[in-house]
Amino acid sequence: MTEHRHLIVLTTTDSEEKAKTLAAGAVEARVAACAQISAPVTSVYRWKGATQTEQEWQILFKTTTARYEALETYIKAAHDYDTPEIIATPIVAGSSAYLAWLEEETRPAG
Repeated sequence: MTEHRHLIVLTTTDSEEKAKTLAAGAVEARVAACAQISAPVTSVYRWKGATQTEQEWQILFKTTTARYEALETYIKAAHDYDTPEIIATPIVAGSSAYLAWLEEETRPAG
């Protein structure tokens, strides 16, 4: 199996402002090179025994497998949901220049 070095990590939150704060914090901390915020989506899910329907904003973080744990730790600490959605999907192919930039921007400072 091919080792994937780059990931797209998804989370959601209940306001655009919270999404912007999560995105900026991850990029500033260098746990993600980029974060894209999608327009509101409708989420339907089961929570505490009841079906819920809510408006949420999706955030897609671009990171490396080496920085995934740090990104997950950041999201858990900064997020206000009890159980935030955190799902990582491998990037199986991409522009070599873009992936090199992604690695450079997630390299810890110092």
